[in-house]
Amino acid sequence: MAKAVFLDRDETLNPDPGYIRDPAQFSLYPWVSSELAKLKQAGFLLVVVSNQSGIGRGLITWDELSEVHRKLDRLLSEQAGVSIDAYQICPHHPDEACSCRKPKPKLILDAADLLQIDLSKSFLIGDRESDFKAGQNAGLQKSFLIRPGDEKSFREAIQEILLASI
Repeated sequence: MAKAVFLDRDETLNPDPGYIRDPAQFSLYPWVSSELAKLKQAGFLLVVVSNQSGIGRGLITWDELSEVHRKLDRLLSEQAGVSIDAYQICPHHPDEACSCRKPKPKLILDAADLLQIDLSKSFLIGDRESDFKAGQNAGLQKSFLIRPGDEKSFREAIQEILLASI
């Protein structure tokens, strides 16, 4: 079975100006590509797990979100030769009683089924308590709560994951 690092998107991988619907609004933090390349080299799958309530609010469409993710993939490929293995998205408004919005673990569990991931050898990095709890609720080896947009805490999480996987 595979091992993975589950990644929140906004404020973990990229700045968040709010409901990114145009790829021109999307950019990665400068340190992200090289750090994700280290994870790929260590044999981890990369899975984005993201609450995208802009869809449920009618502020962004699935097609627009797909275009943004294509840009994310293109940037990672150009900068470090890596790619995201899967995107798991909750499109629902926070007031909806859905089964997939983090901190519920469904996005992680669905990716694990899809990609045959061993959750006990996998990790999560996110900037919100709901990210952290989703990882705990899914039974991951460890979840990391980083400061939004913080290079140091992101790099420290990557380093700890790499050391734990030796």
